[in-house]
Amino acid sequence: MTVKPGASLSLPVLNFPKSSGGLKRRKRDWVIPPINFPENARGPFPKNMVQIKSSNDKEVKIQYSITGTGADLPPVGLFTVDKNSGILYVTQTLDREKKDQYILLAHAVAVGAGIAEVPMEIIVKVIDMNDNKPVFTQDPFTGTVPEASKPGDEVMQVTATDADEEDSANSDVRYTILSQEPPLPSPNMFVINPVTGGIRVNAPGLDREKIPKYTLAIQAADMEGNGLTSFGKAIITVTDSNDNPSYTVSVPENKVDVTDGDDPHSSPCSTTYKIVDGDTQGLFSGSTGPSKLEGIITTAKPLDFEKKNKYTLLVTVQNEVPFAISLPTSTATVVVNVEDVNEAPVFTPVEKIIRKPEDLPVDSDLVLYTATDPDTARNQKVTYKIRNDPAGWLNINKDTGLIKVKSLMDRESTFVQDNKYSVVVLGIDNDEIPATGTGTLIIELEDVNDNAPTIDESVIRVCNKESSPQLLSVTDKDSTGFAAPYTVQLQGSSHSSWTARMNDTKTGIILTLKTVLDSGDYMVVLRVSDNQGLHHDSTIQASVCDCKGADVQSVLLLLLLSLLLLMFLRKRGGEKEPQEDDVIYYYDEEGGGEDDQVKGTHQTSSEQMAMIDWKRSGSMNDGISSYPQNRLYKL
Repeated sequence: MTVKPGASLSLPVLNFPKSSGGLKRRKRDWVIPPINFPENARGPFPKNMVQIKSSNDKEVKIQYSITGTGADLPPVGLFTVDKNSGILYVTQTLDREKKDQYILLAHAVAVGAGIAEVPMEIIVKVIDMNDNKPVFTQDPFTGTVPEASKPGDEVMQVTATDADEEDSANSDVRYTILSQEPPLPSPNMFVINPVTGGIRVNAPGLDREKIPKYTLAIQAADMEGNGLTSFGKAIITVTDSNDNPSYTVSVPENKVDVTDGDDPHSSPCSTTYKIVDGDTQGLFSGSTGPSKLEGIITTAKPLDFEKKNKYTLLVTVQNEVPFAISLPTSTATVVVNVEDVNEAPVFTPVEKIIRKPEDLPVDSDLVLYTATDPDTARNQKVTYKIRNDPAGWLNINKDTGLIKVKSLMDRESTFVQDNKYSVVVLGIDNDEIPATGTGTLIIELEDVNDNAPTIDESVIRVCNKESSPQLLSVTDKDSTGFAAPYTVQLQGSSHSSWTARMNDTKTGIILTLKTVLDSGDYMVVLRVSDNQGLHHDSTIQASVCDCKGADVQSVLLLLLLSLLLLMFLRKRGGEKEPQEDDVIYYYDEEGGGEDDQVKGTHQTSSEQMAMIDWKRSGSMNDGISSYPQNRLYKL
């Protein structure tokens, strides 16, 4: 069934196969003809293709849908169907060279009654158009011909490929020689087989000393020579049939400094060798060996089998000291065959960066990351695996390279650095000795509000009389957009004895004991919320002591001033060891008062050298300080 783009008045109809008595499997010999639709159809889109119709559409209201590649599978939306009329549309230009057919399943559902028909398979076949011109497999082609060759002798072959449908006129290529340079001694020294591209000698008179090289302009045209055309060159080097030997060597691709040490007719004297033809890209270098008699040809750059698999070099040899009379230059032909080497698949790009939210659901598509095999002639398949996924968040389809989420990602994980998570992906070909290429996928994780704020402190100490406020630090693992300013609320019975509010910057909690409590440990429950309302309840153990907060602060303030003075004096006079007359002030766990003592030098060394362990929490703006007790301070 061939569909003409835009032919809406005569739209073909595809009827669901009839079944007897409810839903039954249709017979295998019932074949739905494929829909033939030409590639490169011009817009506007969408274009009508066919109408899908159920035999039950007169009894009940039918709704139609399609599934499959090009519908709900990539490329999604290439084909659509009107759910009420059943008209199937194509939404963009088709390209046969990308995909030559699509297989869809058509569904018909009776509204309110469920499935009305067994799903029907629809095949859309893309008709080839002559939209690809022939492409020469290399340019230029190079070959050699001995000067003594006779008409009819084979010289070389040129080839071209066409991406249009195989075995059709669109890909049927014919070859023609357009010109010969120089056109001597005859303008038709060579002839080409129009079907195979084989070039043969057509006339006698080849003479290397007169014309060492011919350049042929070649045309390749499809449609049996009447269609699209492309142009290339064939360079034919004439070799001396008497004294010009020919050598053939093989070298692996992608290697440098590979040497051929053959001796092209060296003479018993010091000689020099030079490549005079066949190396326009400087891929080879010629030099003279240590004995001054042999010529050495070396690869100067890596050779690529997929680009060109054969080189024909013309090498000259001359005496280092010129002869007294002019003599013909001795030449040799060296044919270099490039050996194919299994190369590793290449990811494009080698480092791929994507940006995704950290809360993507499990089994979500992340990215398609694929590699291509440089060995085009081997037609190898590339499979994929993940080599390094530190957190184990991802998996990959071994055949397609589609990467999906295996377990929930977390931007705050230790495996994430600067919001970036890196995964190493392998592409492996199916050669007997597989080659492996690597690519790196970098996922920039976008933050979501998935962490509630928490309080850093879990234990505090306060006096039960004239208690000083306590400043509690708040931490949120999320970024600034989902963190401060915070809010706080006391929970449960904590309201009766405590007050809690945020400090001026809304980043810390000021907790104050508002009633006198007996000495002991109390649990204070605080609910802290971020700027989006996400909250967490933290329990603080408050150890209440029988003391006055103001007295303790006064004594410690005095000690602080003394320490500062001591530091100033030491800075001016230099550090020194404690002396016998050093005085150490001591206060007990209850703070200052009558129990404060001044101890002399009779104390132990450990008492004299006790570490000053002082910590201040809060800011001067809040006027809040907490100081540890039972410490020795040297003045």
